[in-house]
Amino acid sequence: MKTQLLNFCKQNKYFFVFIALMFAFRSAIADWNDVPTGSMKPTIVEGDRIYVNKMAYDLRVPFTHVSLLTIAEPQRGDIIVFESQAADKRLVKRVIGLPGDIVELRQNRLFINGQALVYLNLAENNQSIDKMEFLAGAEYTVRTAKNGSRLSNFSPIKVPARAYLALGDNRDNSADSRMIGFVPRAEIVGKATHVVFSLNYDNYFLPRSGRFFHNL
Repeated sequence: MKTQLLNFCKQNKYFFVFIALMFAFRSAIADWNDVPTGSMKPTIVEGDRIYVNKMAYDLRVPFTHVSLLTIAEPQRGDIIVFESQAADKRLVKRVIGLPGDIVELRQNRLFINGQALVYLNLAENNQSIDKMEFLAGAEYTVRTAKNGSRLSNFSPIKVPARAYLALGDNRDNSADSRMIGFVPRAEIVGKATHVVFSLNYDNYFLPRSGRFFHNL
């Protein structure tokens, strides 16, 4: 039995090497994540499979969170993927506040260091409003409840060193820094840059071809 196992391993060694390299690649360089919730609507929808650049901020030892080299720091407007200890799961949110920033939310309008962000209404229905949010050179669409919610406001708060304030684009339907607190720098594993492919959960999991390779 032992001889047969050794022979099997020898005959398939290149396959095992390929598998090991693939997992190392996904751990340290790039990966893709399924998005099961609507907390980032309308930017990311349920069923999207997003590409995550794991070398956007750090070069890490494969299969660990140990950073060998800091490549860059997250910027306002970046969509980050992080392993949240507070939520006990991997989350996808947008960076709003950097270390040292003072952030406030009034009726779903953000203030960064005392300056109000600019918004442009795009569409609305009986329940929600979609609007363009302009943040430090980044622009993207956010969704808010027409009548607001308990998440629509928070008092001015200073982002501590080595941490970030992150919110979902679906502002009244997102468990983000308003619930789990600031995101420690060490928990951030990469930056989401585009949708690889998407399946429509409400239509027999058929592919949404219009979202394939869609930039975020």
